Amino acid sequence: MYWCVIVNWPRLLKQLLRPGDLLVLLVCVAGWLGLSVSLWQAGPAAEAQVRRDGLLVAAYPLSEARTVTVSGPLGSTVIRIESGRARVVSDPGPRQYCVKQGWLTRPGEMALCAPNHISLSLTGGQSTYESMAY
Repeated sequence: MYWCVIVNWPRLLKQLLRPGDLLVLLVCVAGWLGLSVSLWQAGPAAEAQVRRDGLLVAAYPLSEARTVTVSGPLGSTVIRIESGRARVVSDPGPRQYCVKQGWLTRPGEMALCAPNHISLSLTGGQSTYESMAY
C-alpha cells in the first residue's frame, strides 16, 4: 500500500499544489536563505582578549603578530596572535582542550583553559550567533 504513495508522489504533488502554492514556497525558501546568509555571518575579529579568573588581563589587536605568556595557578599559558587570528599554543592543563581548539578567527569565538583559569576570546566586528547562549 505504501509503495503506491512512494511511486506516485509526483502525481500526488501535482494534484495537491497549485501554481500560487509553488510561488509562495519558492519565496519562503529564498527568504530563508537570504536571512540565513545575512544573520549568521560576521565581520572579521579585531581584538584578542585574555582573561584570568574572569578579569581582563590584556587585549591585543589581531593585526600585530605576537606571542603572549599568561601565568595561572597551574603554570604558564602561551597564546599566539598573528594575521587576524589567535590560538592557545600550550597550557599546563591535563587534557589540553584549549590547545585543541585551534585557531580562532571570528568574533565571539573563545578558548577556555579551565584548569588554569585562563580564557582567550575574540571581539570586534559583529558577533556571530552563539549556540551556547541559546
